[in-house]
Amino acid sequence: MDYGKHQAPQGYEPGEGVLTTLIRIPVRIVVVVLVLPVRMARDALTALWHAADRVLLRPLGRALARLLDTLVLTPLTWLYTWVLTPLGKAAAWLAVALLVRPWSGLWRYVVVPVARYGIAAPAAWLYRAVLTPLGHGLRWTGTALLAPAARGLGTGLARLLATLLVLPAAALWRYAIVPLVRYGLIVPAVWLYEAVLTPVGLGTAWTLGLLRRGTAATGRGLGIALTWLVTTLLVAPVSWTCRHLLVPVGREIAAAFEVAWRIAGYVSRAVGRALAWLVVTLLVAPVSWAYRTLVTPVGHFLRDSVGAPARRAAAEAGRAARAALGSARETVRRARRDAWRALAGTTGGARSGEPLGIPARTLGSTTTVPSAAQASDTPPSGEKLVGRG
Repeated sequence: MDYGKHQAPQGYEPGEGVLTTLIRIPVRIVVVVLVLPVRMARDALTALWHAADRVLLRPLGRALARLLDTLVLTPLTWLYTWVLTPLGKAAAWLAVALLVRPWSGLWRYVVVPVARYGIAAPAAWLYRAVLTPLGHGLRWTGTALLAPAARGLGTGLARLLATLLVLPAAALWRYAIVPLVRYGLIVPAVWLYEAVLTPVGLGTAWTLGLLRRGTAATGRGLGIALTWLVTTLLVAPVSWTCRHLLVPVGREIAAAFEVAWRIAGYVSRAVGRALAWLVVTLLVAPVSWAYRTLVTPVGHFLRDSVGAPARRAAAEAGRAARAALGSARETVRRARRDAWRALAGTTGGARSGEPLGIPARTLGSTTTVPSAAQASDTPPSGEKLVGRG
């Protein structure tokens, strides 16, 4: 009993307060109410999909697979097994018999023996028995005889060229050309550069420096004077005019435009309100009063006193016209039956007013039944024909 009294409420978890549980329950209820339709729709769509898959898609797929197997795969398998495979094997045997075996026999029994015994064996014998001894002899000749002779000849030619050409050219260069160039050209040129050209160049550079400094000073003075003149005669008057005349005038013009814009807005709204009041007072109010006071009662009176009786009279006239047309149709039908009886007579096996050979219809049905008994249109004795309609 004590345990039942102190048992926690449903939905309460250890470590949480009662307030949390009380808030959680309404939130869960709301979430359930919101999610339940979505889940039901999802389950319904899933069930519908599974049902359609089980009832329609799978049988259709099996039928299509069976049809494909019957119409495509089975004929293709038969064609591959009994037609294409034998044809392929026959073509392979024919290709081997006509192409591979002749070329293989030609290569094995003709080309290889001819190449081996007609070309390779004589070439090997020629290389081994003729070319190798000839090469060894030529190498010994070149090493033992020609090389020392060539070295001696080269040494002699080198000494001869050195004696006849190199030594005279070196002596001419060292004892004739070099002293002539040094003492005949270089020494006078150096003296001319140091004693004449260098002082002349220094004097010219000093003179040009003086001229450049004077020109720079003159240009700076002219620039300062022109700047002062432009500033005094042009910039200062233009600045004073802009600051004291143009800026205040522009500011006043902008303020005037702003005030005029506001005043025009006020006037425009006032004129609009006045025009709206005039239109409502002179047009809308009288039209509304006339519609409400005159047109609506007159329309109701015409609807109740003229329109309703006219509709009733039209309905009665329509019903009377339909009844008259029905009576006329029945009269014409009856006259046609009487004329047919007068012309063709009445037979026991045929209905009155119908051609011979047409079977009668059963009671309450418009379907012709060949086994139904034919009835005569001749009324029994003592009964009269009653017109329908």
